[in-house]
Amino acid sequence: MEALLPCLHLTFRKFSYRGVDLEQLLDVSSEQFMEMVSCRARRKFKRGLKRKPMGLIKKLRIAKQTAPEGEKPDVVKTHLRNMIIVPEMIGSIVGVYNGKTFNQVEIKPEMIGHYLGEFSLTYKPVRHGRPGMGATNSSRFIPLK
Repeated sequence: MEALLPCLHLTFRKFSYRGVDLEQLLDVSSEQFMEMVSCRARRKFKRGLKRKPMGLIKKLRIAKQTAPEGEKPDVVKTHLRNMIIVPEMIGSIVGVYNGKTFNQVEIKPEMIGHYLGEFSLTYKPVRHGRPGMGATNSSRFIPLK
């Protein structure tokens, strides 16, 4: 019976950003990466990375280097919600400030080209259909037990 079943191999989808594999993407220079991203990100890179974004990248490098082999690096907290995620940041953990707390965001390859702020919501999403203020009088009473 076992000989009749075909051998099932699990194949994982290989990540590529705009047609470039992840291994090649890590070796790409900043000028070549700049040509791959959207025009808004390209404009930001063309105007130059200022002191604070470069400081964040340096802190992420240090956190990755000091992390033990096989473990996640330490969290690096930042207020830079407008920082564009670059391939060098993959695998890092960033605490992105949302106005109240620092939300931990683990940088994955799919996040390349997006802003850090996209992954740390500044508001609590509305939960419709729950009783509370503004509801009808009968549904407003919620028992304590």
